[in-house]
Amino acid sequence: MSCVLPRCHHGSVSEAIRVLIADDHTLLRRGLAVVLDTEDDIEVVGEASDGAEALRKAQELVPDVVILDVRMPDTDGLAACAAIKRSVPGVKVIMLTSSDEETDLYEAVKSGASGYLLKSVLPHTIPDALRAVQRGESQVSPSMAAKLMTGFAALARGADASNAPAPTAAAPKLTDREMEVLKLVATGRNNREIAKELFITENTVKNHVRNILEKLNLHSRMEAVVYAVREKLLEIT
Repeated sequence: MSCVLPRCHHGSVSEAIRVLIADDHTLLRRGLAVVLDTEDDIEVVGEASDGAEALRKAQELVPDVVILDVRMPDTDGLAACAAIKRSVPGVKVIMLTSSDEETDLYEAVKSGASGYLLKSVLPHTIPDALRAVQRGESQVSPSMAAKLMTGFAALARGADASNAPAPTAAAPKLTDREMEVLKLVATGRNNREIAKELFITENTVKNHVRNILEKLNLHSRMEAVVYAVREKLLEIT
């Protein structure tokens, strides 16, 4: 995937994707920082060793993307994700974790994460994941994608009703085109693939996704799909 941002030097903060890394394993955290610092359009602006420190630094630094481990001492990554999204709503969050548990994946989505990547991913794929999330896309490790769709199907069957918020009296109405876009988002297609499928431009897709999130008062594409299934706006079998 080619970078859509202008090439820049590390010092050009205005053009770089500013990243905060939170992981309690120092070696992994520093190794990831070294990998990301080789990218001209990505700048690591801070590191944290637990969720509480990640929240403090997210509030202080206001990065574009926070990379969070799920399992960390004191405040874990899932709690930190929810707190960061409440405190600094514009920040995108990617969970980078060893956990392939469906419950962690689903909690990450509910907490507002835009990505869920396993630590087994190849290091060179992480910069592209950051760029995709910064563009407003979602990123899920292929091995977790099927589990995500299984979770959506369970929602549709009401299996998660005990944890779901009460449905709204009248769900915000999406246009026919917005529903088409949402259905394609649910299958994991990116903006380029959706644009090709619907014979529209990528900018039009971005506008539709933004409108969907604003109407549903949500933070990420994955969250929008969860909401849509819960409110029976979208059926996934």
